[in-house]
Amino acid sequence: MAARVREPRHRRLGGATIRPPPTASDRVRPRQEPLVTSVLDTADLRRRVQDVLDAELAAQAGVLAELGPDVEDLLHAVGDLLRGGKRLRAAFLYWGARAAGLPDSDALVRLASAMELFQAAALIHDDVMDDSDTRRGRPAAHRALATRHADRGWSGDDERFGLAGAVLAGNLCLTWTDEVYATCGLPEAALARGRAVFDRMRTQLMAGQFLDVVESMRPWAGLADDERVARAGRVIRYKSAKYTVEHPLLIGATVGGLDPAGLDALSGYGLDVGRAFQLRDDLLGVFGDPEETGKPAGDDLREGKRTVLLAHALAGSDATGRARVEHLVGRADLDTGAVDELRTLITGSGAVGVVEDEIGRLAASARAAVDEAPQLTAEAREVLHALVGTATARRA
Repeated sequence: MAARVREPRHRRLGGATIRPPPTASDRVRPRQEPLVTSVLDTADLRRRVQDVLDAELAAQAGVLAELGPDVEDLLHAVGDLLRGGKRLRAAFLYWGARAAGLPDSDALVRLASAMELFQAAALIHDDVMDDSDTRRGRPAAHRALATRHADRGWSGDDERFGLAGAVLAGNLCLTWTDEVYATCGLPEAALARGRAVFDRMRTQLMAGQFLDVVESMRPWAGLADDERVARAGRVIRYKSAKYTVEHPLLIGATVGGLDPAGLDALSGYGLDVGRAFQLRDDLLGVFGDPEETGKPAGDDLREGKRTVLLAHALAGSDATGRARVEHLVGRADLDTGAVDELRTLITGSGAVGVVEDEIGRLAASARAAVDEAPQLTAEAREVLHALVGTATARRA
């Protein structure tokens, strides 16, 4: 079994009031967040999103104050997670709205920030389901909560406490997602236009997460190569591509009143970029630098993730190589040597080249979709072009 990553001991919680998590100005920038300005900083978006999230957590601390300091752990579990990330989903919602002609406003930034709370819920729950140790270079929420339980010397099982707390922290994020959407300050008629896509996103992601669980349990033995690729691709579509890019874009564009032809173009763009984004993430999950990804090297291999990359690796291997891949993938005790062996086998199968080619094809298709949608504003078109590269970059 892979060693569990434990966070440093924390002080015991106390006091008469609930303290919100540290704000952005109190924090050290996470290692994986780029220090250079990028397209994600256009309109100063990342800073403004962080300010909204900090303010929201402070407001929710006030709502929870009457429960006493015992619930402070939930706020800190969420706050720790929200201190990092590229803010891709917020960016896609914001620029979807700007593409439709909606002007910049604090209300639009607040609406975009709802996507970060939604992603936080998905990540917290995903880490529970995957039994992950780390997220963004820090202990995953359930691990951090379990450590706090152990450090206090409480009775009961620390891991069970951590799991229960993480599930509830994720549920809080889902609740706050809806609150931020409804109270962002944009006109009610505009928000009502986007509500159907917003609701569809939330429903389909939860079911997409379950698809991932199903696929991780259902045997691949005996399946044709193209069936493995198709099954992994279905998980990408509903667990990642839609909620990462397509749905945020369409929420913003629908709120902004974009016409049907423009919405169709953004839908195609979003699905292509979203699929390419997840394919890149799958490559980083095997070959990425832990200093950049925030997760241990080879974690996806230990978890036995049924990815498109793995499907192509099995398809491109001979009988001996395939047997070795099937024997090693999914073993929690994989050491560095076994991870390196799997990397060699996957590279030798040609799978990396196949996935890289697909990323390139999807990126080109996405850019073409933006070019073919004359309804979009010029600034948004330029940013959406640049976001293709950001979402599919070879570095985390």
